Amino acid sequence: MTTEALFRQDAYLRQCEARITHIDEAGIRLDRTVFYPLGGGQAGDAGELVLMDGTRLVIADTRKSKHEGATPDDAVHVPAEGQHDVLARLSVGDIVQAEIDWARRFRHMRFHTASHLMCAVLPHPVDGCSITTEYARLDFVTNEPIERETVEAGLAALVAAARPVAIDSISDDEMAARPELVRTMSVKPPVGLGCVRLVRIEGIDLQPCGGTHVANTAEIGALRVAKIEKKTSRTRRVVLAFA
Repeated sequence: MTTEALFRQDAYLRQCEARITHIDEAGIRLDRTVFYPLGGGQAGDAGELVLMDGTRLVIADTRKSKHEGATPDDAVHVPAEGQHDVLARLSVGDIVQAEIDWARRFRHMRFHTASHLMCAVLPHPVDGCSITTEYARLDFVTNEPIERETVEAGLAALVAAARPVAIDSISDDEMAARPELVRTMSVKPPVGLGCVRLVRIEGIDLQPCGGTHVANTAEIGALRVAKIEKKTSRTRRVVLAFA
């Protein structure tokens, strides 16, 4: 059974009722979830699973399942250590309330959307990215110098423009016919499922992405360039932080 990934269409969902479908040493799988699993450069969600009697199981991380036939939506909720008594009480079929750490998630959403703005400010191919609670890092394939002031001014203008962010989709065949939509060299869009998820920032950016995003660029808030460095002869790394 494939997990219903509720966050794909509504990144603002903070909780949902779900049924446990599998438990093993890797963690817990549910029939539906609001937890985003590590992928596409974005860190996995943390939070809690609340049992019917109110007992809380702390989830330290979320990863993609590696079971045979797994899809990108199949998430494994990884419990924090030292909860053996609670884990021993869980059984397949149990109903739980899945609750994400919203403060952590919202920082991921803001940073991930900011990374898309970066692709508009610096129109170079991307050869690596990382979205965490503390920073967003992108490696751009370019020999050109990158000026901190130019990047910060460009980002500030796009944030202030308050452009809506929408989720769209494209068929596998359409995706194959439009390779220019793919900006990231290190992360390829998942194909073979019939359609590819797109993130559209009105008038700014359109590209395949499975991550979580804010609904409007104004929600990102003030940004600053924490670091610019030359990583290789062909790449420049830019690290963003909140101002």
